[in-house]
Amino acid sequence: GAAPRALVVGGSMAGLAAALMLRRAGWRVEVYERSREELSSRGAGILTHPELLAALDAAGVGSEGIGVPIEGRVTFDRDGAVVGARPMPQLATSWDMLYRRMRGGLPEGAYRRGRAAVRVETRAGGAIAEFADGGRAEGDLLIGCDGVRSTVRAQLAPGARARYAGYVAWRGMIPESAASAATRERLGRRLSFCLPPGEQFLSYPVAGEGGRLDPGDRRLNWVWYRPAPETRDFDELFTGTDGARRDVSMPPDSVRPEVTADMRAAARRLLPQAFIELVALTAKPFLQAIYDLDPPEIAFGRAIVMGDAAFVARPHTGFGVTKAVGDAVALAESLAAHAGDIDGASPPGAPGVSTMGARSSPAAAASAGSSTWAATAPASTPSAKSATCPHR
Repeated sequence: GAAPRALVVGGSMAGLAAALMLRRAGWRVEVYERSREELSSRGAGILTHPELLAALDAAGVGSEGIGVPIEGRVTFDRDGAVVGARPMPQLATSWDMLYRRMRGGLPEGAYRRGRAAVRVETRAGGAIAEFADGGRAEGDLLIGCDGVRSTVRAQLAPGARARYAGYVAWRGMIPESAASAATRERLGRRLSFCLPPGEQFLSYPVAGEGGRLDPGDRRLNWVWYRPAPETRDFDELFTGTDGARRDVSMPPDSVRPEVTADMRAAARRLLPQAFIELVALTAKPFLQAIYDLDPPEIAFGRAIVMGDAAFVARPHTGFGVTKAVGDAVALAESLAAHAGDIDGASPPGAPGVSTMGARSSPAAAASAGSSTWAATAPASTPSAKSATCPHR
């Protein structure tokens, strides 16, 4: 008979990974992304892990040349002195580079932009998605990969809601060539940290525009985790230049100038010179609220949620994308273990594909154990600081 059909709601990392893995397994897959524009312009760094690289290879898009090699970790104090260092080779990539690699593995017709799901339904033998444009799609399996504010999860598990974790992440990225020679030398080969009380600032090099990997052509990515009460209250931070209040993130053009100015002033008080320079050279930083989400169920008959729609790995653990891709691998393996029998891919008495819900991915378990704000607090001894930093 015809190959089974999967409807993937959400076209970011989790959605792309699910589509790639199921297509490799012989499924027909369509990805529905609410944004009308390509998502590849987002500027954020991503640290890779062996599970992520293996999944890229298994998905057929390959991991070769996906990032910048970094040698290890180093922690600086406020004056720029090294208070801890350790070797730890790793590959650092960027959101846009990884997105392009994964998006390129799908044929154009399989990725539908400007299709916002407004209603989903599961029934015996299949699932239905209805869209804001009036369209409708039916498939054998529906996969919700539409983020922490998931429309799919909100309908199938309305009681499972994300909880604000009490802190935010400022993010930015600059061309490596824009930094001073001293800053490039300090930050260009390592994952670098500073730990003001109750906060964490980090930086690492990622590929430049167009995937350029040579020193000088790359970019320097930075993230600053700050408790919201120490900056402004949430409403002040997340009310944009247009007066609209947002819940999850503030795009660069929406952050009010006075909010950015306060952040830059705090950088001058709390950070070493190299990090002050990164912040100063970033024309338009953007802001992200940190949430927790751990719903009791992620599988609902012929529908399942994955990635941030299913469980949030706080970004300072460095596991969010690896977990999302690991979810896709776990789903594909669960279906393959039951010869594609969607309803059979579950333990006795459990509906649909909930075997995958029970398994999830190894990365999810690993990130759950370290996703606490306390993980970013300074250690008791200088030599321990870089040893206890997350982003492993």
